[in-house]
Amino acid sequence: MTDVNQIKELIYQVMVEYGMQVVGAIAILIIGWIAANWLGKRVKKLALRSEKIDETLVPLFYKGVRILVLVITILTVLNQFGVETASIVAVLATAGLAIGLALQGTLSNIASGMMLLILRPFNVGDSVEVGGVSGVVDEISLFITKMHTFDNIAITLPNSKIWGSKIENYTRNETRRVDMEIGISYDDNIDLAMDIIREILQSEERVLEEPEPLVAVGGLGDNAVILRVRPWTKTADIWPVRYELTKRIKERFDQEDISFPYPQRDIHLYQTGTGN
Repeated sequence: MTDVNQIKELIYQVMVEYGMQVVGAIAILIIGWIAANWLGKRVKKLALRSEKIDETLVPLFYKGVRILVLVITILTVLNQFGVETASIVAVLATAGLAIGLALQGTLSNIASGMMLLILRPFNVGDSVEVGGVSGVVDEISLFITKMHTFDNIAITLPNSKIWGSKIENYTRNETRRVDMEIGISYDDNIDLAMDIIREILQSEERVLEEPEPLVAVGGLGDNAVILRVRPWTKTADIWPVRYELTKRIKERFDQEDISFPYPQRDIHLYQTGTGN
């Protein structure tokens, strides 16, 4: 009977000593679980509303916030029972560092992919030059970006190579400048040639009035006077406008007897006397 009373007394002491800690731990777990779900859904909702964050990143943000809150909750519960959490955090940090070093390339691609998806230097369908490659963007993911060149060759680039290089987006702006250089003979009338070009630019509906097109003498070459032509147009029309202007300028110059000189060299021959 004495043993039974001792066991009951021991159980009572344990319940008194640790009962509140157990209740507190359960409460912390419940609150942490609720907080993790609420914060995860809140972040997911805000991410979906943002125009700068791609939908690919939304599940990653949602899970990341939930895991972070749950880890903090578990560490708090362990601390409630007197467990030294500092050593656990140190072990987790060391393990995370080791994993990070082992997966350095992969993590670099993921980090670069997140920056590309958040900051959006280009979108799917844009014509770009990235990592020394020019083409049209087909897909942007966390690890890679898929493109095809203008002659329809499929290309896959790791995101770290893209984010670490210069990015040129040809289609981001609504308007672009058409850069052309026309060479005429030194014997031709420069003012007449420039007037003809201005007339052609004014008659082309796709050439914008603002900014005003530039027609100027750009330089004196070895074989020709270089006329610099700089009209502005909508980005979608840049190549059709360039092709059309080139054709019409050639046709009008032919009508007005303005020539496109061929490369030429003056060769001087000197005859020297020969002795017997």
